[in-house]
Amino acid sequence: MDMNNKRTVAAAVVTSQPNISTTINVQENMNCVDKWVNNIHEQNVQHSIANSEPHLEMKFESEASAYDFYNSYSKRIGFGIRREYANKNRVDGILTSRRFTCFKEGIRSVDKRYDSIAEPRAETRTGCQARMAISLDRKIGKYKVVDFIVQHNHPLQPSEHVHMIRSHRRISEAQASQIVLGDESGLRPKDLHEYISKQVGGIETVGFTREDLKNYLQTKRKQSQKKITNIFWADAQMINDYGYFGDVITFDTTYKTNKDCRPLGVFVGLNNHRKTVIFGATLLYDETIPYFRWLFETFLKAMGGAKPKTILTDQDAAMARAISVVMPETFHGLCTWHIRQNVVRHVNHLYQKSSRFRFDFEACIDLHEEESEFLNAWNSLLVDHKVSEGSCLHTIFQLKEKWAWAYVRKTFTAGMRSTQLSESFNADLKNHLKSDLNLVQFFTHFKRAVNGKRNNESEAEYNSKHKLPKLKMKKAVMLVQAGDVYTPRIFEEFQAEYEEYQNTCIKDLKEGLYAITNYGNPKERIVMGNPMEQKVSCECRKFETHGILCNHALKVLDVMNIKLISEHYILKRWTRDARLGSNQDWKGKHVELDIKAHFMKRYNECVLE
Repeated sequence: MDMNNKRTVAAAVVTSQPNISTTINVQENMNCVDKWVNNIHEQNVQHSIANSEPHLEMKFESEASAYDFYNSYSKRIGFGIRREYANKNRVDGILTSRRFTCFKEGIRSVDKRYDSIAEPRAETRTGCQARMAISLDRKIGKYKVVDFIVQHNHPLQPSEHVHMIRSHRRISEAQASQIVLGDESGLRPKDLHEYISKQVGGIETVGFTREDLKNYLQTKRKQSQKKITNIFWADAQMINDYGYFGDVITFDTTYKTNKDCRPLGVFVGLNNHRKTVIFGATLLYDETIPYFRWLFETFLKAMGGAKPKTILTDQDAAMARAISVVMPETFHGLCTWHIRQNVVRHVNHLYQKSSRFRFDFEACIDLHEEESEFLNAWNSLLVDHKVSEGSCLHTIFQLKEKWAWAYVRKTFTAGMRSTQLSESFNADLKNHLKSDLNLVQFFTHFKRAVNGKRNNESEAEYNSKHKLPKLKMKKAVMLVQAGDVYTPRIFEEFQAEYEEYQNTCIKDLKEGLYAITNYGNPKERIVMGNPMEQKVSCECRKFETHGILCNHALKVLDVMNIKLISEHYILKRWTRDARLGSNQDWKGKHVELDIKAHFMKRYNECVLE
């Protein structure tokens, strides 16, 4: 068990069983005393050996102890060492002899590129013959010094410079842990090196240079990243949030948020306060069908297999194909903002030529409700504005079921038509992140951005409980009910519909069928009403798409003398009690959240090359 795991277990014990933790702490203290005494004894022995001079027949338990001794000796004298040749027994592979040399031993071989290099490396070797050689004495099982030359052919380094010699630079395990923690916290290598140096008394005693620290971090990053192609990350609260608000999600990718410039994708939704809620994040190796398919399958697995009703994305063809395979029952809508931007980019001349084009195109996106009405309007747009055959408008028409209101209004979207939530969160991320972050740093800072969104939700939750709803008609029992049930933001939307219904006129067409018109708007809305079942259905489909009743339906409810909202018209996702109940994770277990916990269970999934 590593030290991190030990600390985690200890934290859990302290939280749940104080008495046991005290026993453990006492035992640990006793062990620490024993270790301390043993360390002092070992240090005294090592100190006496380290201060001695090398000599023939000197004995060592191992090759490593011989190296450490000669290296310690060289540090006192003012030079560095290297491991030179070694001999091993061919039968058992045991090291039989080794030579340690001065770091200036030998002469560097001639580099063929020397003449073409603008600034070749300076020569450092002088052919120094100073050395210590050891050989294994099999009778006693120890290594003996069989050769020792003390003289050097170069000046020795003064004590204030010895710490810069390569053989005297080493990052200890404790320092490595500090470096990793500091790096994850966003400290620059320069500041991190200065901080650790001050802890041990200065740069001369820290044991490594700033360049060593940089190289160590680069090596760690390469070791942890070189085989990873895709990463998906979600914590317990994200899984829980998806269980409550995962009926409609948006997904969008962005770049330049991490050192490898991998596409970052974030799954985003709306909570009961219409605030952004994060369901998970991914770093992809590439935006192709196999990678997107892996991502969506992994996402659904993490969320317990529950598929959303609607997912909104941009026009990426590979993403669309993967969604159709992994989530065939889910409605895949295209972001209308991206649709507009693509049209502006490709047929900007039509906007410049006629101001009417913008109005006609916007009407095709948002206004026309019936398919026949939309098709007629689209054909008129092509003819009236003389759209050429190769125009991008013909391409987006092939995807009309994913963006035109005549088709989108058939499914629940929680009132969303774009991936604005995802893009807004991506913009927030860039305020928290730097493009040179490694993966560990990236997700550490990503968590910080997520916590910012969660703080917004906490504030909205507090205000909903602390502040009373602002009723504009205090005697309207349906408004009073809505104020008690809905969150403040949703109540405001409902109250706006309730106010509008005061300005509507109703015409009884036949039993159970009504025509509603709004004051100043001659368009009729046909509403079906059933007083026995307390049900209404309006052709505007406000409830089916947004989840709250429209003013036309409210008018008919009033005519049918129904003064309260029936339960089947109150979506739990919009209520104050949206989070009541528990959800299940990918293993079918209930997701438990403890706001006081220091460690939260996370779902991590990565794929290797």
